Amino acid sequence: MRISPRTPLNNGVLIDRLGFGLYKVPPGDATGLVTMALEAGYRHFDTAAMYGNETGVGKAIAGLERFHGAGGGSGELSPALSREDLFVTTKVWNDDHGYDATLRAFHTSMANLGLEYIDLYLIHWPCPGKGLFTETYRALETLYHEGKVRAIGVSNFQPDHLDRLMETAEVVPAVNQIELHPWLQQAELRKKHDTLGIRTEAWSPLGRGQVLRDPVILALAAEHERTPAQIILRWQLQLDNITVPKASSSDRIQENRAVFDFELSAADLADIAALERGFRTGSHPDHVN
Repeated sequence: MRISPRTPLNNGVLIDRLGFGLYKVPPGDATGLVTMALEAGYRHFDTAAMYGNETGVGKAIAGLERFHGAGGGSGELSPALSREDLFVTTKVWNDDHGYDATLRAFHTSMANLGLEYIDLYLIHWPCPGKGLFTETYRALETLYHEGKVRAIGVSNFQPDHLDRLMETAEVVPAVNQIELHPWLQQAELRKKHDTLGIRTEAWSPLGRGQVLRDPVILALAAEHERTPAQIILRWQLQLDNITVPKASSSDRIQENRAVFDFELSAADLADIAALERGFRTGSHPDHVN
């Protein structure tokens, strides 16, 4: 049973709006956590070369035949999951910018994951000081045209980075994955995405746990009889973002998935919109090289 509705990217490829993030998941834990997430109904998995856990993710995917979705009420199991049921994202790291280096990095990631194609391949950071992200993106376009990836995009790109990229890009990025939570709402960047036809995907959607303690979020959680994390994830979805929260336990995996059976009101959304404070839990993209 797929827990999350899917939404089309700008090339028609469908992506689950709620995914499972693997940032800082130790390599030895990745297989078990992805397996638990698969059992809970997650089908979208977000990893990266830098995370060092692609191999663990691949091991869980290799066991897909063990997983069955809910039947049609007959008491029978539906057919086992296949690769086509999943959406897998990985990313090229900063040390591998450049056309040839990116192609080599991609094939290393493919081997680590044990996959024949990647659903979404991203440039992890623009690294503006290197001045190579347009060349790196050209390699992604090659992989896309060769059918080795179903969609390509970027991560942590600011508006000026996107402007520079679009001067030479042949394929509009499908996604820009950015830090986005109630204390860093990225309104200007989201507007830019809408103009270009790029989907916004939120990493650190809970502000690495810090936003969970915000009094407004706590009040909304009490009002809706939900957890603070569920309030924030529901807000992300109602902004039409794709999001990939991390979970390191079965309880959190289950908690994060329970966000499709309630709605925040317009007043609730306005209260959360007022929480913007420009607070980053990660680095500013202009300073990462």
